[in-house]
Amino acid sequence: MDTQIGNFIFITVTIVVILAFLGIKLLANKLFHKNGVKKYHPIGGTMFHHLRNFKKLHHCMTDLAAKYKTYRILTPFRNEVYTSDPANVEYILKTNFDNYGKGYYNYDNLNDLLGDGIFTVDGEKWRNQRKVSSHEFSTRMLRDYSSKIFRTNAVKLADIISYAANSDQIMDIQDLFMKSTLDSIFKVALGVDLDSMCGSNEEGKKFGQAFDDASASTMLRYVDIFWPIKKFLNIGAEAKLKRSVKIVDEFVYKLISNKVELMKSSQCNDSEMQMKKDDILSRFLEQSDTDLKYLRDIILSFVIAGKDTTAVTLSWFVYMLCKHQNIQENVAEEYLHAALTETLRLYPAVPMDPKMCFSNDTLPDGYSVNKGDTVAYQPYAMGRMSYIWGDDAEDFRPERWLSKDGIFQPENPFKFTAFQAGPRICLGKEFAYRQMKIIAAVLLSSFIFKLGDEKSTVTYRTMINLHVDGGLHIRALYR
Repeated sequence: MDTQIGNFIFITVTIVVILAFLGIKLLANKLFHKNGVKKYHPIGGTMFHHLRNFKKLHHCMTDLAAKYKTYRILTPFRNEVYTSDPANVEYILKTNFDNYGKGYYNYDNLNDLLGDGIFTVDGEKWRNQRKVSSHEFSTRMLRDYSSKIFRTNAVKLADIISYAANSDQIMDIQDLFMKSTLDSIFKVALGVDLDSMCGSNEEGKKFGQAFDDASASTMLRYVDIFWPIKKFLNIGAEAKLKRSVKIVDEFVYKLISNKVELMKSSQCNDSEMQMKKDDILSRFLEQSDTDLKYLRDIILSFVIAGKDTTAVTLSWFVYMLCKHQNIQENVAEEYLHAALTETLRLYPAVPMDPKMCFSNDTLPDGYSVNKGDTVAYQPYAMGRMSYIWGDDAEDFRPERWLSKDGIFQPENPFKFTAFQAGPRICLGKEFAYRQMKIIAAVLLSSFIFKLGDEKSTVTYRTMINLHVDGGLHIRALYR
């Protein structure tokens, strides 16, 4: 009891100090504006504004983006600048790329879950992983190997949906997509059969849930400056994150260790050895004697890139088809790529991507940012901006991506930012499209999807990736 009282007093005093600091900072900003020292973006709120609206954070950010294009959120330690201006996005992702990276702020927030993986690091560590990963994604061997796995798991998924259709059951298709993509990415990345779709791997199911929970707790760090205190005290979301990461680590380290032992074994025949070399982990192991922690970080980067992003995009894609039945009838034959891209425009798998400013700078819009400021671009908000996409920005219209001849027309990557752009553009873009199109084509050739409850409210869960909150419950009917 004394410990709880002490924790409460400590946190309360901290809040009071921070509020006082924010008041002083706000006054100082007004004086700077008045005296013309520097020109800063308009203030959209404080960290408490984001924390209070955490469950609908991207709605909140979209409203502010429509009002300001680029705005600031005040915290005691830095400005947080959020932009939906394509000119600013191009500047931070390409033109002045070296001045905007992950930095210590993002690294500290992400490190417990993703370690030193490609999504948390800068400099030589990033370049080395980018180089190796780029080579792997460009090999024909990986393309052929992954496509075979995607087709196999798409058929398994169709069998499960067929059973539900026969019995008129409502199913959570997001959960099925998560299991399918988890099976696929572990087979592609580690050469391991999880078979979580069939429920035969209890450890795999626990890993998937722990990874999702860890992602949600990690995202909360971006709006809760008290997380270091909570981590030290091992309370709240930080205690949950610690438990989740422990489950994730135990599972991944076990798989990696088994793989290392298998690679070292001299009892394999040539055909078995060739199959082992098809997966990404085997190819990393071939290149160097890498320590287990580094391999763990690389594998989890592939998991968050290959499992969550694809599964959530497919989930929002099915949701869009349920809301637009007329499109569902011919999308697979006429414009599947355009429909998936339009889904990503409105429901990007990574809804917000923060960078850190390494030295004082001025963005193309003429406003200043300071060393240590967070500068984030907002794919979710950008997809809804009329000044970018026109008056129908919030409408689902796959045909906006097609020419008069029905040919897909890509957009400027600094306008359509679902796959990032510049030197850090997503290496797995074609990999993701291939998986999504294989799954979508298999399912849409056999089934029509409808929402389990047409009156239900479908929204997102605020985490690193844009999950459907509570899952997407649908009914499948045969064509």
